[in-house]
Amino acid sequence: MSINIQTDFKTVGTRPIRPDGPDKVTGRAKYGADLNLSGMLYGHIVRSPHAHAVIKSIDFSAALAMPGVVATMSAEDLPEPGDRILPGAEIEMKLKDISPIIMARGKVLFHSQAVAAVAATSESLAAEAAKRVVVEYEVLPHVLDVHAAMADDAPLVHDDVFTQGIDPAPTRPSNLSADFEMAKGDIEAGFAEADLVIERTYNVPMCHQGYIEPHACVARSDENGKIEIWCCTQGPFMVRNMTAEITGIDLGKIKVTASEIGGGFGGKTTVYVEPVATILACKSGRPVKIVMSRDEVFRASGPVSSAETQVKIGAKKDGTLTAIKTDILMDSGAFSSSPILPATMFAAACYRCDNMHSRGREVLTNKPKAWAYRAPGAPQSIMAVECAVNELAQGLGIDPIDFRLLNAVEEGDVPLFGVPFQSIGLKQSLEAAKNHPNYQAALEQNQGRGVAAAFWINAGLQSSATIHVAEDGSLNVLTGNPDIGGSRASMAMLAAEVLGIPVETVRPSVVDTDSVGYCDTTGGSRTTLATGSAVMKAAGMLREELKHRAAAIWNVDIKEVEWYDGMAVVHSGIGIDELRDELRAGTAGRNPEKVLTMAELAAQAGATGGPLTASASVHAHSAQPSFAVNICDVQVDRDTGKVDILRYTCVQDAGKAVHPAYVEGQMQGGAVQGIGWALNEEYLFNDQGVLENAGFLDYRIPVASDLPMIDTVIVEVPNPLHPFGVRGVGEVPICPPMPAVATAVNRAAGTQLYDLPLSPPKLLAAIEGAGADNEAA
Repeated sequence: MSINIQTDFKTVGTRPIRPDGPDKVTGRAKYGADLNLSGMLYGHIVRSPHAHAVIKSIDFSAALAMPGVVATMSAEDLPEPGDRILPGAEIEMKLKDISPIIMARGKVLFHSQAVAAVAATSESLAAEAAKRVVVEYEVLPHVLDVHAAMADDAPLVHDDVFTQGIDPAPTRPSNLSADFEMAKGDIEAGFAEADLVIERTYNVPMCHQGYIEPHACVARSDENGKIEIWCCTQGPFMVRNMTAEITGIDLGKIKVTASEIGGGFGGKTTVYVEPVATILACKSGRPVKIVMSRDEVFRASGPVSSAETQVKIGAKKDGTLTAIKTDILMDSGAFSSSPILPATMFAAACYRCDNMHSRGREVLTNKPKAWAYRAPGAPQSIMAVECAVNELAQGLGIDPIDFRLLNAVEEGDVPLFGVPFQSIGLKQSLEAAKNHPNYQAALEQNQGRGVAAAFWINAGLQSSATIHVAEDGSLNVLTGNPDIGGSRASMAMLAAEVLGIPVETVRPSVVDTDSVGYCDTTGGSRTTLATGSAVMKAAGMLREELKHRAAAIWNVDIKEVEWYDGMAVVHSGIGIDELRDELRAGTAGRNPEKVLTMAELAAQAGATGGPLTASASVHAHSAQPSFAVNICDVQVDRDTGKVDILRYTCVQDAGKAVHPAYVEGQMQGGAVQGIGWALNEEYLFNDQGVLENAGFLDYRIPVASDLPMIDTVIVEVPNPLHPFGVRGVGEVPICPPMPAVATAVNRAAGTQLYDLPLSPPKLLAAIEGAGADNEAA
């Protein structure tokens, strides 16, 4: 199915000033920790010092004896989660895999898991009171490595987890929580056809999303049991739903307001402190504020799954792929629901190949539960496939982009997950990358170049929007999706485009859960696509209502009224095309009997039917995949192992870039995060399961001085299911950087490193080892 796609735009595709810019640069914007209420208490969470232990008892008496300590809580204050399923923004989860992260029940499964909480009249007092909570533990054996976790004698993280995806279903519990396989064709026959086969194993470490703002919230309970929560989140409706499920409080009694958000990248699509603050507020009768420290964020909020991917790829001499096989082993931490399924489905989605087989296994360990991070699961498996593709192209003597062009999927091709591609822009993106000046730049000694392509599916899901027309004809656009990637601007621009009015007259707002219809979480590259569709639908409804109001004022049939460029016009006696010619020439506007502007219609709203307002909801089925291609040039210092990024180029199909500057920002941001993951970022646990680099001093993310200006090229192959051709753009940018960087570094250094990150000590050791091998030879 496809629809008529608009190609000429007045507002879409321009670069207006961001509506939230002034508040953010002046400091007026309010973030999660900025709200302070009268009589407010401060919450502090007691966390486990063990990676695996039974909780034998919790004694609050010493803490409660302190003046100023008002309330305490533990898992005893929460209902038993049972086996209920909790609808998520993109996946369903078992409540019993979420509730214990908020507060451990019976035993702890990772270091720093929440065990208890206190609320006191000051932050320092709450912290001191938390130290006086006495928790008695019985320490259990723990497991931190996925291979060790799959051993028959491994300590069980859960004794009620049975591997999903295996037929017949296993009768013994294990730490292998899921085992999925997908296949098409004859994989062995495909490899038999190949003239060259590359087989490698790649490792991507557990890392963190690295958002700058820690999790923070304030919760308040009134005399009627109404709960108000203010928090930094990617989804206020998600917070409302999860808090209701975890605490047992009726959902209808909970109102959530999303503050401004200082980064999320998928890491704020769940709750950590909101249910705790809610229970403490209910027990104390006073507002409670909880702000996680940076140490707590690293230790106790969801990191990104590590993954070991075995890949085997074969091709003929002419470059035609004959077989692709992947086997992905993913660390989910202590609870299930890692992104193993997308990792399995999308590893080789960029390529046309008749014979494919992909297996994905999710393993439980005594680490924090893994959570989403931009295109969850895909970067880890795409890393392996793209590095192997580069090596395969090199072995066959074919340019890596030409190799990809030969095998790239296009419209009509069916990937491993079985849904045929419609109109897509992978080949156009590859051509744009090949023609970019950076791809033609000469390389010098100790320099290398890497190329990678990537895919992400994007999401649609549920969204709502409401538009009010003010008396002067300006608009208030209300949505429930926090703005983490420029969505305020895109909402305003889409409304302005549909109504043909200046974008400066549109005021977009992110409102609380009581003020707009349900919206799924900001994530999955869905907001401009889906919530934007709700805005467009509401704007279209308003446009029709405005035409009816104009027809009533003129006392003409609605069929004689046209909406053009923010005005209602009557075309009695002339054809619509002739009228439009008059409007373009400006002559129709000189006749007040033929034209009513938005402002004029708004001014007469009271006399023509009342306030002008429209609300719309959608369950968007217009999501279409996006593709990206990256080129990375590096220089390696052979004496220190330091890597410098010389040039970096991002090419991406955006369908139609609503606000090109925001799209470029998404591309650049994803590249920076992928570069950091490739070169430095990783979780380092000691043998007791304690994270040893829980801070930005030791967990090193890229800073401005580490990077060149990142070049961007936006390709626009319209999404056939969207009236403006829009695609989601927020997630695929993180998928190509790791293989592009890794390939460039290995080419520059003459190494064959397959385990990320390629940090200076690791790279230097490999360089010295390669030198010693060459001397011996």
